[in-house]
Amino acid sequence: MQNVRTRTRGSVQRHQAKIWKGLEFALLLPALFILSTATLRSSSPGLNPDEVNALLQRSMERMDIYWNTVPDYDYLETDQQPNGATKTYQELMILGSRYERLVAIDGNPLPPEQEGQQQRKLEATIRRRRNESQEDKEQRLAKEEEIRKRDHALIEQIPKGFDFQYVAEEQLAGHECYVLQATPKAGYRPPNRETEVLKGAQGRIWVDKETYNWVKAGAEVIHPVSIVAYLSRVEPGTRFELDMTPMPDGVWMPSHFTMKARAKVLFLFPHESSDDESYYGYHKAAQY
Repeated sequence: MQNVRTRTRGSVQRHQAKIWKGLEFALLLPALFILSTATLRSSSPGLNPDEVNALLQRSMERMDIYWNTVPDYDYLETDQQPNGATKTYQELMILGSRYERLVAIDGNPLPPEQEGQQQRKLEATIRRRRNESQEDKEQRLAKEEEIRKRDHALIEQIPKGFDFQYVAEEQLAGHECYVLQATPKAGYRPPNRETEVLKGAQGRIWVDKETYNWVKAGAEVIHPVSIVAYLSRVEPGTRFELDMTPMPDGVWMPSHFTMKARAKVLFLFPHESSDDESYYGYHKAAQY
């Protein structure tokens, strides 16, 4: 991983950008982190289909609030490498698009020389963006908006691509939750290549009973799905999990994301990848 990465994404976009890059080497599509397959401890008479649909609609409205708010925040992200080593980045929103600055390795602050390099690169980026031409600025912001619209469209396909069923009520991370099971909807036709993989996934979401925000979500691929545009096939055993937590101002943000991906490059060659990312230290983005 590079010491400095400048990419156009917010915190959910952070995961999605990484998965999209992985797709070029036969990983997955980002919408899968919406669901999961954990075993539940309890059950109850539950909600009827109309109540489930209303609950899902309210939870999607909360996701829209999060989606529209996340560009206003800076935060810290710690990525765990397969060998157990970690790197921590400061995720900054600078003049309309993201900038990622390395701040620690294995929990230790960077040595002075490396920290100085990071600071100079940050200052150079701020100067460049402040002084860029109107055309360059418009192109940079348009790219940011294109990614946001693309990824938001993926999330919007979740209610269309899955049938949801009430499973239980469960306490999770101190929140009383409704738990919904999602299975692929019969006859669903993905509108674009980004949503093809939804046909092969199943999972669950935990919805906070008080606020209707998602407390936990994840997915598992249950049968192979070919992504022709990427000459790859997503394989069973691919899994995602996403945990979210409330901020003091009431907005919910991601706190932990894990992914274990299995795919075949050119539909033949096995490829595996994994990610383990923690997000914390959220605060309103500085003005530049």
